[in-house]
Amino acid sequence: MERGYRRFVAVWLVILSAVLTACSDPSSESSSTRGEPLVTGLPDFTRLVEKEGPAVVNISTVTHRDASSATDQLKQLPEFFKHFFEQFGGEGEMPSLPEQGDTRSLGSGFIISADGYVLTNNHVVAEADEIMVRLQDRRELPATLVGADERSDLALLKVDEGDLPVVNIGSSADLKVGEWVLAIGAPFGFDSSVTAGIVSAKGRSLPSDSYVPFIQTDVAINPGNSGGPLFNLSGEVVGINSQIFSRSGGYMGVSFAIPVDMAMDVVNQLKDGGKVSRGWLGVLIQEVDRDLAQSFGLDSPRGALVSQVLQGSPAEAAGVEPGDVIIRFNGETIYRSSELPRWVGRVRPESDVDMVVIRDGEEKTLSVTIGLLPDNPEMALSSGAQKGENAAGAKLGLTVRKASASELSHLGLKAGVVITQVTEGPARKAGLQVGDILVTLQGSQINSAADLAEAAANLPEDGTVAALVNRDGTPRFLALKLP
Repeated sequence: MERGYRRFVAVWLVILSAVLTACSDPSSESSSTRGEPLVTGLPDFTRLVEKEGPAVVNISTVTHRDASSATDQLKQLPEFFKHFFEQFGGEGEMPSLPEQGDTRSLGSGFIISADGYVLTNNHVVAEADEIMVRLQDRRELPATLVGADERSDLALLKVDEGDLPVVNIGSSADLKVGEWVLAIGAPFGFDSSVTAGIVSAKGRSLPSDSYVPFIQTDVAINPGNSGGPLFNLSGEVVGINSQIFSRSGGYMGVSFAIPVDMAMDVVNQLKDGGKVSRGWLGVLIQEVDRDLAQSFGLDSPRGALVSQVLQGSPAEAAGVEPGDVIIRFNGETIYRSSELPRWVGRVRPESDVDMVVIRDGEEKTLSVTIGLLPDNPEMALSSGAQKGENAAGAKLGLTVRKASASELSHLGLKAGVVITQVTEGPARKAGLQVGDILVTLQGSQINSAADLAEAAANLPEDGTVAALVNRDGTPRFLALKLP
């Protein structure tokens, strides 16, 4: 009986061994269909927070308001509202207002040097009369503004204290999409709050910020987090939390941080002179879509299309022309037009750089001496209109008249005709409108109705051609699809 039992056990051990071997065999079907996991476990942020948290600060500001400033604001009201308010005061005078309370705001920041330099957002401290920095150990230190840069939304503060805890500065260039990141700040005034997430995109351009290639994350950022640091898993600052995308005013899953590489360049300039100098090229640009790419002979939509070259600009001196597509600048490839301003802005004024453009379907290298970005680089762009002669561009569905010398001079144009009528045809489908000034058609300058007729006659029977128009003072290329 015992011998039979042992034989039974031995047989089952052999069967079990065979099954286990088959399951562990890499060549078996079940194991070949599953690879090694690419992600294992979740990060533990406790050591990072303990080490880097003391260098993150809460920033509070006070802006003084008085009755005189409020009265000045009332004086700027339209006459209708002035009359309404004057009914509450004496005849012909504005009412006296009670003294206004101080305006207070909260934000975050972080210490970048032991001798008291603190980095935060410009919008946290803008127009503040008093700035107070509160450390994690509850010390409150008055701060002075060293300098601020509105375009990058960064401000550098200084507190009169030494031997302070500091953060480790990393590199945003090494940051990868999908990487874990952590934010420390004071959302809604709650000090030392920690939130985590991943990098969801890099190099984001926002409509109000042409010079910042934002880091996009899904880290929960709310009012009060502004100016706080964004850490990688090594405990290094890779960004400065700056903005959120929201329809409610609170966090909705998308937040944006300023890359620390760019921020430290701004810091160095603010330390040296209290302001930031940026490079200036002097062109107005637009995105290249599929139709425009076809009309300019590009194999794919890429680059920055120059719609206007400003007079007296570095671009004009370098020979840049409207219709050029800038595909490389100072060694950097330009994939989207929004990338060009940030690369130009990072070049120091008076530096010589090479720029590659596509002109008439061929690459051309231009050497340009970068200028200093003026306070108002848009520079006098407005429009005008008069009545005059009419001519038809039947092939395109256009009726135009010659633009007067004053109209062209007012816009800084050397050529152009005013569109007086748009009928059914390629022009209407491309979006041309009455009042637009047609400057060029497929690279040919249009000074008269005869020029338009000649240019239209030389167009191919089908395909896509580019028209440069000036609308309400803004130049832009439109792609006309010929039947």
